Amino acid sequence: MDTECVSLLPRVCEVLADSARSLPDDTTLEKLLDWFTGFTKAGGSLLEACPCLLEFVSTVVYNTTSDPSVLSFTLRLTGLMAASEDGFIMLQEYSVLDLVFKLQHWQEAGLWDDPCIRIGWIQGLWSMLQHPKALTFFVQSDFIEPLLQLQTDRSIFVASAANQMLAHILLFFQPPLSAGCNGIGKKDGDDKRTHASITDLDQPAITLENRAEYAAVVTAILEYLKESLVPKENTQLHQSLQLLKLLSLLLTQARSPLRDMLLQTVAGSLEELVTTGYSQLTVPLMDVILAIKNNEKVNGLLFIICVTLSVNIFPAGDEHHLSMVEQLKSKTLCIPVVCCLSFLQPADFLPCPPVTIVTAVLSLLRVCSGHVSSSCTGCTEVFRNVIGSGKVQRCALDALTAFSCSPGLSTCEKIPKRALSVSQVLHKSYQALVKWTCVCKDLSSIKDQLRQDLIRVVKKRVCDMRWEVRDSTVEFLGKAAGVLKSAKEEHDVFEALLGGCSCTTPLLKEALQDPESYVRASAISALAQTLAHSWHQGAALTQDRLLEILSQDTEGFARRAVIQFFITWFLSCSSHSPPSSSTSSSSSSLLMNSVHSILSLGSTDLDWEVKVHTLELAELLLDEAFSGHRDLVSALSGLVELGVISVLLSGLFDCDRPVGLKACQLLITLRETVCPLSLEALDATTAMATVARVSCELPGWGWGQEIRKIVRMKKNDRANEMAVTGADEVCSKEHNEAGEHSVSEGGESVCVGVCEVLRSLGLDERLGVLTQSSDHVHNSPLSLLQDILTASAAHAHPDTQPGQEVIVDCY
Repeated sequence: MDTECVSLLPRVCEVLADSARSLPDDTTLEKLLDWFTGFTKAGGSLLEACPCLLEFVSTVVYNTTSDPSVLSFTLRLTGLMAASEDGFIMLQEYSVLDLVFKLQHWQEAGLWDDPCIRIGWIQGLWSMLQHPKALTFFVQSDFIEPLLQLQTDRSIFVASAANQMLAHILLFFQPPLSAGCNGIGKKDGDDKRTHASITDLDQPAITLENRAEYAAVVTAILEYLKESLVPKENTQLHQSLQLLKLLSLLLTQARSPLRDMLLQTVAGSLEELVTTGYSQLTVPLMDVILAIKNNEKVNGLLFIICVTLSVNIFPAGDEHHLSMVEQLKSKTLCIPVVCCLSFLQPADFLPCPPVTIVTAVLSLLRVCSGHVSSSCTGCTEVFRNVIGSGKVQRCALDALTAFSCSPGLSTCEKIPKRALSVSQVLHKSYQALVKWTCVCKDLSSIKDQLRQDLIRVVKKRVCDMRWEVRDSTVEFLGKAAGVLKSAKEEHDVFEALLGGCSCTTPLLKEALQDPESYVRASAISALAQTLAHSWHQGAALTQDRLLEILSQDTEGFARRAVIQFFITWFLSCSSHSPPSSSTSSSSSSLLMNSVHSILSLGSTDLDWEVKVHTLELAELLLDEAFSGHRDLVSALSGLVELGVISVLLSGLFDCDRPVGLKACQLLITLRETVCPLSLEALDATTAMATVARVSCELPGWGWGQEIRKIVRMKKNDRANEMAVTGADEVCSKEHNEAGEHSVSEGGESVCVGVCEVLRSLGLDERLGVLTQSSDHVHNSPLSLLQDILTASAAHAHPDTQPGQEVIVDCY
């Protein structure tokens, strides 16, 4: 720990312990605790480095008039110091732990009703429970009972913290199992790695005594779960909700035998919850059920729930079928239970084959759309509950999308038409359709009638009154265009679905005029996908409108999409067609004619993301220019003419740090490619000397003026250095050669040598500054401690006027 911080800590502790000098900013305590936590995790000992903390804790605990936030901070700090065995022993010797965590002390002082004290007590114990001695202290102090009572605390934050602490105790102290013992194999190894992520500390060494104590804690918690999981009245629903979340966490990360004990204890309660009418518990209940894999009882529960997907899973007279139909007649139960199907994923523990579930989902979508088979007798009331339900349709489509990757389900013959009938959940319908199209092996299953239906729906929805519907439709067109099966069948899927670009391109071009910026942006992105393999057919008609959007659109979304469109175009020209082809040549020529305008508009945009995307395009142009063994002079001159160098230099001085950082990185790459690091190397070869003569024009204002000033200063510094060493003649010669470009002015613009600029800007130093965060100067423990003392002094001064307080916000 920094010695200056150590010297300030005693004064800071005095400020915190003085109830008359409370801080104006409570977050200061959180920042201070963050610093202590980081120091502890790095292996430091707070009690050794900061002995004043022990006196601070003893003073504050006895001063019950202290601010509750300071008392809560003290509880958490004490637990942090006791997280190591050495710290725990030292605190025990001074009887600090008994006093700090004694409930009677806080209750008698009338402070236990404050949630700050309760949550500080929980988090302090949580921090301390990292070794067996702490577990012994916890059990012998009878803290398990109050911790269980806090599970239903009226403060949701206290209840949540108590919930997580229970999980920590059960999982952290569960006995370790060695590989190969009791049938433990790879799975348990995976579980152990999962458990290791719960804490940064190693698994504690559990003694026989600790095992008995741990068993007592487990017994108490399991008994509590068994009694409290099923609500006895509606007022206990929140309690059951919290416990189900706890149970889901435990079952996900617990190992045997804890996992087996949990299942044995709660299986009966879970079955009871499945058959009750508490719809609020459906989602957390499914989380619990899906956390238990390959368990006989849970497979049975999933089997019951899958009945809700389709009446065809069971025979009409089946006991499970009749039971579930009766329950689903209640709408309050029907919708949440049916929506559980969105939790189902392809896995080994499904209660029925995936094809059965997909068939059931399709049947459910048909029912939602009002298409009910006359053979489904006795289910009229159930169907009435789900017809037109957008929530059920969204969940059904989620399940349908998930199961598209299941083996043996590669046909989309029935998928599109079912999806098209769900207008209320169009976005998810499009997602499911694209997903299933990706795995469709037989495109002949997409009939002409089905294709016409899809085109008709798309044309209708792209003109919908709701912008969200228009946006989803335009986005779908782009994603559909991006579905490619192989290099030989590039257009098969797209053409099979929508008839290719001839149908979609006019719709997307029309969407460029949409009044909603999100739709315009989606249309631009979709055009990039649609035209990816036929730029020569439509790019010329589109680029003028895109440049208009880039220069005039008031929303950043569309302007960002325009730059990305041209990036995609550039990449397509470079990769999809051989350089000698006429298509590639004309497309590339068309693009390069617009590059200067794109770079000029993009680099001066007000949106920093547009400027970053512009630099990404400039990076592609740099790579293209210097690829292979081309002439460096012609390559650099070409970049100057395109405006790439100007974009990089202006970006370096941009007020947005991401823009400056990207520009600086690219300029360093350019410098290392074309410019030598010293003047001696410059004269080494004729080629390099020629490169050094390539110049670019700078404006006489803003960033151009700043660069001129830097170049002039660097040149004077070099001249002075050479004069000192007696190299006046060399200095004069160099000055004349380098100044050949840098002093030739015309109007307000100035021409400077590119290499001269790149060597003068101090790019490596700038990169170091730009890489740092904006608050790196003030973000330090020392600054925090100084601000605490300054704020305390300001508040203690009797002449301090309102509004003149020091606010601690620099950390």
